[in-house]
Amino acid sequence: MDVNHVLQTFAIYALPVLFAITLHEAAHGYVARHFGDMTAHAQGRISLNPLRHIDLIGTLLVPLAILFVSGGNFLFGWAKPVPVNYSALKKPRQHMAWVAAAGPGANLAMALAWAALLKVAMLLPAGQFAAFLELMSQAGILVNLIFMFLNLLPIPPLDGGRILTSMLPSRAAWRFAKIEPWGLPILLVLLLTNVLSGVLGPLIDVSGALIRAILL
Repeated sequence: MDVNHVLQTFAIYALPVLFAITLHEAAHGYVARHFGDMTAHAQGRISLNPLRHIDLIGTLLVPLAILFVSGGNFLFGWAKPVPVNYSALKKPRQHMAWVAAAGPGANLAMALAWAALLKVAMLLPAGQFAAFLELMSQAGILVNLIFMFLNLLPIPPLDGGRILTSMLPSRAAWRFAKIEPWGLPILLVLLLTNVLSGVLGPLIDVSGALIRAILL
């Protein structure tokens, strides 16, 4: 692979990936605090400082490696999970769904913010800075849509799995939650068999087109 191409791709995607993952986690902690769980707050995890959330392997190395291998068509990674004390929430089952949904919600907000920045980039005089900002903004939209839809998959411990667990009757929720240790292997199998791309691809394409139609 061309070294210059690798460095250019890193420069374009590093900031969007960093903030997509870390602000996703901070949003979980903020909503948990709102509903009575002070665990993340006590550990200093409700912060916009990416250094408080970065996992060297999951936040930087794995996402960029997958991005290169997939030719820019897929992205996967993680930050240090924000701790949530389920029993400290005022209404544990109901509020856990909101805590889980906060992460994907933050990614949607960031996708819209990057789209607004793309609009600004397109209005700037032509030049290297405008071109770079446009590419980074496009990456920001793509990265956040990928993380949003990926995390909404109904597979524990992903956010979608926790949302579904909160919505199921107690007995069914308990049984469903037992598959959590198998969540990551299931996700990796779906990734390696291209099932994940087949499911997420159309959602990302349609959502990206809709965001551009609204803001651009």
